[in-house]
Amino acid sequence: MTDLSISMIQKRKKQRSIAIMITIAVLIVIMFIISMNTGFIRLSPMDLLRTLFGSGTKKEALILFDFRLPRIVISLLIGAGLAVSGCVMQAISRNALADPGILGINAGAGLAVMLFISFYPSTAQAPIYLLPIFAWLGAGLTAALICLLSFKRHENISPTRLLLTGIAVAAGISAAMIVLTLKLSPEKYQTMATWLAGSIWGTNWKYVLALLPFIVVLLPYIFYKARIMNVLNLGEQTATGLGAYVSREQILLLAAAVGLAGSCVAVSGGIGFVGLIGPHLARRLVGPKHQLLLPTSALAGSLLVITADTIGRWILQPSEVPTGIVVAVIGAPYFLYLLTRSKA
Repeated sequence: MTDLSISMIQKRKKQRSIAIMITIAVLIVIMFIISMNTGFIRLSPMDLLRTLFGSGTKKEALILFDFRLPRIVISLLIGAGLAVSGCVMQAISRNALADPGILGINAGAGLAVMLFISFYPSTAQAPIYLLPIFAWLGAGLTAALICLLSFKRHENISPTRLLLTGIAVAAGISAAMIVLTLKLSPEKYQTMATWLAGSIWGTNWKYVLALLPFIVVLLPYIFYKARIMNVLNLGEQTATGLGAYVSREQILLLAAAVGLAGSCVAVSGGIGFVGLIGPHLARRLVGPKHQLLLPTSALAGSLLVITADTIGRWILQPSEVPTGIVVAVIGAPYFLYLLTRSKA
């Protein structure tokens, strides 16, 4: 095969991948519009247009701008954040089953959020902008604990041992959280019960602003490290031979992934499997090259979460099914499918 033929094939693959990303983006826009009209109080397309351009009633403006739009934006941000976080963890651990929820990172962030909120007489008094920082600290300590317990002297960390350790740590933290909820006031208990179910409970623009800096800083950094992640996938010895500082890059990428997961969990609750499904779906569509895989994972994660949140608000009106439960209905069977195919 000539160099020209190889170049043409690569060009076609890139064009196909771009077309796939554009298609997912269009689906996100469609779900965005559907989600704006989903809820106990329906807004027709004309009502939406009038309200968006400032001609709607006060009630319509309140519903759209104060309740639905912040929730939709948060769905998109946490979907992208959790999916990219999972993609990074799969790359640095070379474990196809790695995911912030499965590895216990989400649970660690949730425990930190619970302890933080418990110091305040009312959940409304807890500083919203500090929640992602404490969640990041909790997620980071959990990640360090999992790596420490997975380490075996004179051996590299096994993907299987890492996965099983993460599941065990997540189970222990979840049990501790359930015990702690029994000592909370009724108001705080309701908040944490909602969080544990994976409901997007941060439904105002303050939560968007609290999450946005982490997304704006960490996503571009991870995208910038796409080439390094490609090298890391070749194995430790090969990556070292190519001049990569493997340990340093793994620590930096893990810190970024933990930061994304922790900050997203602080406002979204315990939504699992997004970091597993998003990267796997993206890898099937565009291949393993991280320059394409990372943005496609972000788009796929956003589409998954906004779709799950919309379904949760629609299926049992006027009640809501937490987004985490809808995602789990999709993700749990997919995880079992991947587990049966795993050779780890």
